[in-house]
Amino acid sequence: MRKLSVCVLFGGISPEHEVSLRSAESVLNHIDHSKYNIFPVGITKDGDWILYGGTDYSKLPTGEWRSCPNNRRAAISPVRGQGLLSFEGDCVVRERIDVVFPVLHGENGEDGAMQGLLQMAGIPYVGPHVAASATAMDKTLTKLVVDSVGVPQAAWQLVRRGELDNRMENTLDTLEFRFRYPMFVKPAGTGSSVGVSKAKDREGMRQALLKAAEYDEKILVEEFIHGREIEVAVMGNGSPVASVCGEIDSGVEFYDYDAKYITDTSTAYIPARIPGDVEEVVREAAVKVYSAIGCQGLSRVDFFVTYDENRVVFNEINTIPGFTSISMYPKLFEASGIPYSKLIDELIELALEACQ
Repeated sequence: MRKLSVCVLFGGISPEHEVSLRSAESVLNHIDHSKYNIFPVGITKDGDWILYGGTDYSKLPTGEWRSCPNNRRAAISPVRGQGLLSFEGDCVVRERIDVVFPVLHGENGEDGAMQGLLQMAGIPYVGPHVAASATAMDKTLTKLVVDSVGVPQAAWQLVRRGELDNRMENTLDTLEFRFRYPMFVKPAGTGSSVGVSKAKDREGMRQALLKAAEYDEKILVEEFIHGREIEVAVMGNGSPVASVCGEIDSGVEFYDYDAKYITDTSTAYIPARIPGDVEEVVREAAVKVYSAIGCQGLSRVDFFVTYDENRVVFNEINTIPGFTSISMYPKLFEASGIPYSKLIDELIELALEACQ
């Protein structure tokens, strides 16, 4: 029986490039190499595609992978049947690819762009398809969908970058009229808490808006929800299932980029420290959001559970969640009885199933 050929895509041009390298390292170390032919393809910050010729995946997070002497320039052809192309001098090598596992976070990886390329190429891939990826990547569009299915979420306001140039004071007045401090400020189209700030006063809000505007034209401002940060891993196509709930205690003001990937201040609790009936409400809401957006394959859905009333409040959804050694998505399914390597197998099977 022929082994499936799996292309693991990583890197990318987004601010989450380094997170992707760590996720890919973990995926490549856990995938069953006896079961699959693996083609690791990295995209540099400049947008160059490289078929990594090495087998030491610890070189991915350090950046050393880029200088491997066995590397070849590469591309996935949008022409059906061409698969993965790599270039050796004047020669083009074509490799059949049965499924792509995109471990790309953020712009051009998680927003539907890469999914569109793979769709045109006719190559099955892990994770939600174009429309769901684009909707989930834009937090303001996600908010509209979640509103439509009645899942409670934080009150929010859309601010556009252009409003900050000559209407900053009016914008601040509007936000202060609607919400109390503190407020959360997020670029609409980034993950991993990139560009996210907790504004505690007017000057803090001014700086938070300018920071978010560096990453996106659309900026989301939300009311502060005082509660536990709860995460749920969801997997499936037509009949998605939710993992046990996990809880993040960031140990800092909020679960920012540094707390997620650099410092060791955060603590994960699996299962989450919430009552069983509340956990069921969270898990049901996670599947409801996942289905409403049209996800398939996988996503991680995040909530708050308020300290005072155990009220469940939707936070956000990630269609290509972190897959690092400490990431919640694989840990949550491991706690639900599916170890990391088996999880990869099931995600690949779901990708193939979705294209039948």
